[in-house]
Amino acid sequence: MLDIRFVRENPDDARKGLQAKLTDPALVDQVLAFDEQRRSLIQETDELKRRKNEVSKQIPQVAKAGGDIEALKTESRGIGDKLKDLDDSLRTIEQEQHDILLRLPNMPGPDTPIGKSEDENVVRRTWGEPAKFDFDAQSHWDLGQALDILDLERGAKISGSGFYALKGAGARLQRTLVHWMLDTHTRKNGYTEIAAPHLVTRQTLTGTGQLPKLEEDMYRIESDDLFLIPTAEVPVTNLHSGEILDAEQLPIKYVGHTPCYRREAGSYGRENRGISRVHQFDKVEMVQFVLPENSSDALESLTRNAAELLEALGLTYRVLELCSADLSFAAQKCYDLEVWAPGMDRWLEVSSCSNFGDFQARRANIRFRREQGAKPEFPHTLNGSGLALPRLMIAVIENYQQADGSIKIPDVLVPMFGQDRIGG
Repeated sequence: MLDIRFVRENPDDARKGLQAKLTDPALVDQVLAFDEQRRSLIQETDELKRRKNEVSKQIPQVAKAGGDIEALKTESRGIGDKLKDLDDSLRTIEQEQHDILLRLPNMPGPDTPIGKSEDENVVRRTWGEPAKFDFDAQSHWDLGQALDILDLERGAKISGSGFYALKGAGARLQRTLVHWMLDTHTRKNGYTEIAAPHLVTRQTLTGTGQLPKLEEDMYRIESDDLFLIPTAEVPVTNLHSGEILDAEQLPIKYVGHTPCYRREAGSYGRENRGISRVHQFDKVEMVQFVLPENSSDALESLTRNAAELLEALGLTYRVLELCSADLSFAAQKCYDLEVWAPGMDRWLEVSSCSNFGDFQARRANIRFRREQGAKPEFPHTLNGSGLALPRLMIAVIENYQQADGSIKIPDVLVPMFGQDRIGG
C-alpha cells in the first residue's frame, strides 16, 4: 500500500507512477478528496472535543456559584451527539479512502524502465547459447508421451483443461528438481525452509497485494472464504504480518515449495500446448525481509540465487528487466529469468524476482525497530521463483533430449535422481 503522506505531498509523482503502470491517475484525486474530508472531520472533531472539555469544567463552577447549568448541559449533550455523527462519518471516509489505496499499485522504482507494454522490457544479460541438434528437436509433449512420463489426456479427464499428470520418471524428475533446489537454497544460500499452508484468508492475500485486484483469478472456497494460494509468496510473506521485528533479525530469508493455483491460463493454441501454461503447478519460492537501504542489493543477490540454478543445470537463459507497464501490481522493480526451450522454439519464464519496497509490509503491517524504543519502520520485502515448475521441466526435457528419443539427466541431478537418463 502506498503511504498516504507520499500521495498527499507528491500528487504529480503519484499520477505519473500510476500512468506508468497503466492505471487511471484520477484515483490519486479520489484519494486526496477523501483525505481532505478526513482531515477536515478530524479538525472539527478536535474543536468540538475542546469545547466539550471547556463546558464540562464550567458546569461545576457555575453550579457552585448558584447559576443555571441547564444551558451548559444541553450544549454538552448536543456536542456529544455531534461527535457521534462525526465519528460515524470519519469511519466511513477512512474506509472509503482505505479501499481506494488498496487499489493503487506500487510506484515503479526510480531506475525501472518506463514502457507501455512487455515489448519494452530490457534484456540485461544472456547466459549460454541456444541448444542446436543434428536432428529435429521434439517438443516436451511429444517426448513425454513417447517416454510415458507425461499424461495430458488423463490430467484433463480428471480435472479439465489446463491440468496434467506426471508419471514414473517424470514425477521423479520433478521431485528431484524440487529437492535439489530446496537443498541448494537452504544449504548454500542461507534460506530457512518453510512448509506453509496452501489455503489462506482474504486478509493474507490482501497483505501481499493479490486482493482485491486479482480475486477473479483465484480459486476460492466460498463456504469458508478461503483461497488456494497462487504462490508461496502469499503465506510465507504473511508469516510476520502484524509483527514488529528487531533490526538484528534482518535479513530474513525463507524458501518454500508449494503447488500454485491460478484460474487464468491464457489463450490456447500451439504456443500454450503441453504444460507451459496450466492452472496448477509446483514452484520453489524465495522470500526476503530486509532493511530498506539494502533492498536493491538484495534483489540482485536473490536474482543471482535463481540464475545459479539454471547455470548448474546447464540451461541457456536470459534476464529481462521489466518495464513499468509489465510490472506486477505490487512490484517496484522486477527481473524475469527466461530459459530457452528448443522444442517449443521459445523463451519460457521460470523465475520472476521482485523488489516491493515497503508496499507489502505496509499492507500486512510488518514492521521493525532499529533499536529499543525507536519508532517502528516498514522493512522491504522481496521474492523470486527459485525455480518454477513445470517450465523448468520443459527446459530440461527439451534441452537434454537425445537423437534416440531418450532424455539425459543433468549431471548435477544424477546422484539424487538415481540414473543418468530417461529411456534409451
